[in-house]
Amino acid sequence: MCVLLPSADQLEHWRLAEFDGAQVLRLKAPRTKDIGYVRRTLAELAMPFAMLRNLRKSPLAMERWDGVVWYSPSISHGPLVSALKRSSGCKSYLIIRDIFPEWAVDMGLMGRGLPYRFFDAIARYQYSVADVIGVQTPGNRKYFDPWLKQPGRELQVLQNWLDRPAQVRCSIRVDETALAGRTVFVYAGNMGVAQGMDILLDLAEKLRSRTDVGFLFVGRGSDATRLKAAAQLRQLDNVVFFDEIDPDEIPNLYAQCDAGIVALDPRHKSHNIPGKFLTYMQSGLPVLANINAGNDLAQMIRDEHVGQVCETNQMDELLLLTEKLLDQIETDSGLSARCTAFFEREFAVDNTVQQIVAALLR
Repeated sequence: MCVLLPSADQLEHWRLAEFDGAQVLRLKAPRTKDIGYVRRTLAELAMPFAMLRNLRKSPLAMERWDGVVWYSPSISHGPLVSALKRSSGCKSYLIIRDIFPEWAVDMGLMGRGLPYRFFDAIARYQYSVADVIGVQTPGNRKYFDPWLKQPGRELQVLQNWLDRPAQVRCSIRVDETALAGRTVFVYAGNMGVAQGMDILLDLAEKLRSRTDVGFLFVGRGSDATRLKAAAQLRQLDNVVFFDEIDPDEIPNLYAQCDAGIVALDPRHKSHNIPGKFLTYMQSGLPVLANINAGNDLAQMIRDEHVGQVCETNQMDELLLLTEKLLDQIETDSGLSARCTAFFEREFAVDNTVQQIVAALLR
């Protein structure tokens, strides 16, 4: 197995290494993070061509692949995958975790004008080079009905997945913060427009009189600085912010907390099971979720009894559900075990590997 990765920081055209039994080939490509939107768009478009050019300079230039598996986002990998398929005569499997630009339209960040049509054409080209597409939930299947009409194509529900947790001590020590001794709700991940996290600060303000409850936010994103400043302005002494930490530290962070937070802006119309939900389940943390109405994740949480979920984005309901979850944490001795059992049954990496391989071999 070989993993191809774009790398903006290396000077060499390519760098080949071994990691956990797999070859990892890092290919020099333009920077796509922490830059402006225009530069990022241009860099995303150039990325697959830069990767292909540098692949052809690497020791794996003449390698023939048994199959190509790739992940969206980004929507820009179509040209690279197409070239790999042609040279090897193999099938390809696209894992969809973000239906862009549709979600940007839902959020009001983009209309259906020229920019939308531009990005939509790029995304649809990427879909066109896939033999199999795996979506996160049954609710996302409808979007790909037109794609599925072409012969030889297959659409699957492919659950998100997570491998075994790392055993690394976290640099954040909750017992050394203002949250020491409290029941801690943790959010770790991106803090951007798509998450709609302002209501979580409102929730913290409603609960500030409860000295036994606290909120820990860890990560980066376009809204991170603004949210932190807002918490300070409102003098929320039950809220603590930290910058992004190494992913290997996350399991040990969660071991210090009591519940995880899932946040999705209510304007979303697609179905999404964020990766952080899996990390909470793996760590035995029940979830407090504030998500878009109708999201398949809501019923999943209710059916499995692994937390509380709000689909109205209304503070009164979210507050009520938070207090209900606090009671569950205190009284339901099987809550944590249900979370880990649910993870093992639905999100273990072995299940995902078997499903993808079987689809490529058909």
